Amino acid sequence: MLGTIVNTAAIIIGALIGMLLKKGMPPKLADTLMKGLGLCTLYLGISGSLKGNNSLILIIAIVFGVIIGEAIDPDEKINRFGKLLEKKFARNNGTVSVAEGFVTASLLFCVGALAIVGPLQSGLTGNHEILFNKSILDFVAAAIFASTLGFGVVFSAGLVLLYQGAITLLSQSVAPYLTETVIAEMTCIGSVIIIGLALNMIGITKLRVMNYVPAIFMPLIIYPLMNLLGL
Repeated sequence: MLGTIVNTAAIIIGALIGMLLKKGMPPKLADTLMKGLGLCTLYLGISGSLKGNNSLILIIAIVFGVIIGEAIDPDEKINRFGKLLEKKFARNNGTVSVAEGFVTASLLFCVGALAIVGPLQSGLTGNHEILFNKSILDFVAAAIFASTLGFGVVFSAGLVLLYQGAITLLSQSVAPYLTETVIAEMTCIGSVIIIGLALNMIGITKLRVMNYVPAIFMPLIIYPLMNLLGL
């Protein structure tokens, strides 16, 4: 768990530094910076989505993932949680909410090959090199995003701890299913969702992005079924 703990701490420290930078930032600059970060996020989503090899898997995963997502509605639950945090800890500046910062940062830190391969390497070999490298990247990203999105970015560290920690602890069990192909498709699906997140940040759409997240894990079910059916 050392790699995940370091990663979590890096996000918290980076976010706190970003919040210090946020103080005194003019609203116009904050809005422009937010849209600029949205464009950067769009690039990350597009580049990551190209790692997939099977568009049919993407379509099936999104369809069934959204059905599950709408049934459990994590978007509504996280936004409700964010509003509770906002009342307790934050002073909303009128541009972004705690929930928005939490959702945006959580997706960025948890979606991608590093967030899967790193914890697996930690759990299986005790080598934390990938997660240490990810920690540096996440530290910088947390500082930049917290300078605009505020306090919600800090709470994303908790989700990183749970998500990557679970993969580390379950690494012996899940490793056989997380093949290179499955990881590539999970990265692709997650990156498509990040494109939706970027469009929200820019202000083009208001997608309930968290309700798409179950789609990321659909390849873990789809590929064993395909093998079982001989496809």
